[in-house]
Amino acid sequence: MAVTEPGGPLRPVEVAMTDPEPGWARVRVAASGVCGADLGTVSASNPAGGFPITPGHEIAGVIEATGAAEAGWEPGDRVAVGWSGGSCGHCQACRTGDQVHCRQRRIPGLAYPGGWAETVTVPVDALARIPDGLNAADAAPMGCAGVTTFTALREACLPPGSRVAVYGLGGLGHLAVQFAARMGHQVVAIARGTGREHDAHQLGARHYIDATTHDAGPTLAQLGGADLILCTAPASEPISALLSGLRPRGRLTLIGVDGGAVQVSVAHLVMNAQSITGHLTGTPADIEDTMRFAAANAVRPRLEHLPLEQADLAVRRLREGRARYRFVLQP
Repeated sequence: MAVTEPGGPLRPVEVAMTDPEPGWARVRVAASGVCGADLGTVSASNPAGGFPITPGHEIAGVIEATGAAEAGWEPGDRVAVGWSGGSCGHCQACRTGDQVHCRQRRIPGLAYPGGWAETVTVPVDALARIPDGLNAADAAPMGCAGVTTFTALREACLPPGSRVAVYGLGGLGHLAVQFAARMGHQVVAIARGTGREHDAHQLGARHYIDATTHDAGPTLAQLGGADLILCTAPASEPISALLSGLRPRGRLTLIGVDGGAVQVSVAHLVMNAQSITGHLTGTPADIEDTMRFAAANAVRPRLEHLPLEQADLAVRRLREGRARYRFVLQP
C-alpha cells in the first residue's frame, strides 16, 4: 500500500520482488501496526526518497530469504522490525550500543519501503526475534509503541512501588500503563474525558484523572505526587502544568511530539531537583526485551484488525482520533 503522489491516498501497488542483497533479509509480513508517526510519512509532500511511499515501521512476520548465510538468522524465523530499522554499525553511537541515535539510522517507510506490504526487505541488524507466546499481531506494535514506553520506564530506574503517571491513553499510553503496572508501580492514568476511565483501570491504573475537569498537576500532587510522569500524548501545551504533580527528584519524560515547546520554571526544577527528559525509542535488542517482558507478564496491545487494503481507512481513523488503541494491518 503506497502513496504515489503528494496528498494522494494509499493504494495497492505491485512491485517486482527481487532477492535481498547480503546483509538484508526479506520478511513475509504477518502484521504491521499503524503509528502516529506514519501520519507524517503518508502526508509528506517532498519525501527524501521520492514517490511512491510505503509506510510502516511496526512489522512482524517470518524471514523468507536472506541475501547470504546470515549468522543466527534463517528462513522461517519469526521476527519483528521497529522504528530503529538499521544503523551504520561503526559510529560512536553504534559502537556503544546506542544505534537509535546513529546519524545514518534507517527508518522503515522512510529509508526504504516499509511494512504496509505483503513482504518487506530490511537490514538484518534491524531484526528482533519474536518469543514463543506472542503472536504476530501482538508483536508488531512492540517495535515502536511497545519498546518506546518499556525502555522509557526501564531507564527511569524506579524501585517497585513508585508512583508513575501516564499522560495520554492512546496507542502508546495504553501500553505504558500495562508495563508500569506489571513492573510493580502505582499507576495514575491521565486523559481527556471519562470515556477511557474504565479501560485505564482494566489496564492496571489505580487512579484516573480526567484532564477536562481537573488540573492534572495539582490533582496528581494531592495523590502524593509522581516519581515519573510519562507523557505519551503529542501535546506540549499541558506539560508545564504537570510539573506541579512531580515529587522532589521526580522525572518528566516526553515521548509524544507535536513540534511545540515547553515553558519551565528553572527555580522550580532546581529547588525540587527535578528533571525533564526526552525519549526516542529502542534498539532491536530492546525490542526483544520488550517482547519477552510482554509475553511473560501478559502485556498485550488492544488492537483493531484491518486488512492491508484498508490502510487508508486506518490512517483516516487514526487522524480523527478514533483508534482504540492500535490499528494492525494484516495481508
